Amino acid sequence: MAKPVTTFVCSACGATHKKWAGRCDACGEWNTIAEEAPLSQGPAGKGLGAAKGARVALSDLRTEEAAPPRHSSQMNELDRVLGGGLVPASATLVGGDPGIGKSTLLLQAAASFARAGLKVIYVSGEEATAQVRMRAQRLGLADSAVLLAAETNLRDILTTLEAEAPDLAIIDSVQTMWLDTVDSAPGSVSQVRAAAHELTTFAKRRGTAVMLVGHVTKEGQIAGPRVVEHMVDTVLYFEGERGHQFRILRSVKNRFGPADEIGVFEMTGAGLSEVANPSALFLSDREKPSPGSVVFAGIEGTRPVLVEVQALVAPSSLSQPRRAVVGWDGGRLSMILAVLEARAGITFQGLDVYLNIAGGMRINEPAADLAVAAALLSAREDAALPHDTVVFGELSLSGALRPVSQAENRLKEAMKLGFSTAIAPAGCKISQNSGVTVQSTEDLPRFVGEVFGAG
Repeated sequence: MAKPVTTFVCSACGATHKKWAGRCDACGEWNTIAEEAPLSQGPAGKGLGAAKGARVALSDLRTEEAAPPRHSSQMNELDRVLGGGLVPASATLVGGDPGIGKSTLLLQAAASFARAGLKVIYVSGEEATAQVRMRAQRLGLADSAVLLAAETNLRDILTTLEAEAPDLAIIDSVQTMWLDTVDSAPGSVSQVRAAAHELTTFAKRRGTAVMLVGHVTKEGQIAGPRVVEHMVDTVLYFEGERGHQFRILRSVKNRFGPADEIGVFEMTGAGLSEVANPSALFLSDREKPSPGSVVFAGIEGTRPVLVEVQALVAPSSLSQPRRAVVGWDGGRLSMILAVLEARAGITFQGLDVYLNIAGGMRINEPAADLAVAAALLSAREDAALPHDTVVFGELSLSGALRPVSQAENRLKEAMKLGFSTAIAPAGCKISQNSGVTVQSTEDLPRFVGEVFGAG
């Protein structure tokens, strides 16, 4: 290990000397030379060494800064997920399954931003410009002033972006980009990390908003190192089932707005169309009450959404009955079944249990516990709940029902769609003039006895 280099610096003029002296040769001052510690410790060539950098300007917490300006895309669902619009100098990562509609969404967004007066460059590393033009013609966007390029060499792309200085640059996708300074194939961990770093740095340096498309793994996570999600400002997931026409754009990280916000789109022959009232579509074809069907009043970000929870309970011919879940957490379903058996005395042994969230929606909120329990009981007892009733509440392991947040917003959305009754935990803060009759219940055994007449 090399010995650390000791330097001596004059406090009057800043001149550097290899050894101590009583008088500075640069300014002539006496007794101003003192030994200076290196900037960092460690092996030579691995740390910062003794060389100092420039001082960074500091500010206190009282410094007031204006909110960042935003550009509207004229697509309300996209603006909602972005936190109100596109922020200049921001980096956004969009992930989703193959063929889910990521390129379609971003091409429509690029055309909307271009029509709003922004200079937009769309760089495709997966398709030729002719293919992008064909999609634009099919979507009716051929007249928009979007500049196209088909390139994967990041050096050439950044050189072009430096010269053109666009307001928005869309890179489709970051897994196809490659740096000539990294000795690995495109799509590898090192290439993806380096490409994301260079593009994010360019966005901050030049004030250009950058939107990156990211591939996902079979588990649904964005492929590549997790550090890519830490680099960018916003991470969006484009979700949906192939058999459903609905697509959910979900924000899981947003430095400029609320996280866990969702935007709802419908895939049509003319592209993605916005769904202004997703609750009405998720609850379609519910004229007649049916066993195993319960409406859950949930909250996604700041938006109340009503979805239908469907359950089916049937005798099993297997030694270990099936537990199939679509749109919800399978581990939480096992917990609900255990609480029903331990606290309410209702067993599901020898029964196959199937649970589905209608419309391709995915629910992550604990407030859906009571709706799931109600759907399971309704399917098991073959007793339907009234069609004008919504259910929400969190279920604890003791069988008690815990209150949930934003109960007023849930009831307002339910009243807007024609629901007149709600079943909720007793501790929820609900005003008297909510417009919906609230049936409060304290624990699971009481809920089972009041609603299904058992327990």
